Amino acid sequence: MINLDQLHDFILAAKSASYIGDGEPTTSCRLSSHDLAYQAGDYRYLDSYFGGSDFIGEEVVYHQDHPVWGMNYYGKLLEPDMISPEEVGMMLKHSLSRMYKAGRFLGGWSHTQDGLTYHDTSQGSLDHFSGREWIEKNGEMVYELVYHGGLIK
Repeated sequence: MINLDQLHDFILAAKSASYIGDGEPTTSCRLSSHDLAYQAGDYRYLDSYFGGSDFIGEEVVYHQDHPVWGMNYYGKLLEPDMISPEEVGMMLKHSLSRMYKAGRFLGGWSHTQDGLTYHDTSQGSLDHFSGREWIEKNGEMVYELVYHGGLIK
């Protein structure tokens, strides 16, 4: 049986160290995928995604080499004339790093910086959840991502 508190703490550490922490890419596990990995103790994390301004991906956590948790996501730049992929990436890193430092990675979070506002909402908990994040500029949604996941048994 997985300790959900340990799993939660590991996911926060993995997310903080990989995309948000500018972690080093690892060998691609699928043709043309971008992969980021993290490991600590008996836990291993892999984030594998495709694309750039519009992208799809999957995160999986392994405990003793068995998949125990996962999340799928799809994100899209909605208004490329209003915001660049680089601006979206920087806002995501600023916002998510603050959310992770607060000890959470599921919704109920907003952050405003440099004329942009990041929002994240979700339903459920670590074992079964779905959610959505988006960025607004001048009151208009310019980026959106939907996600869902939970425990793997």
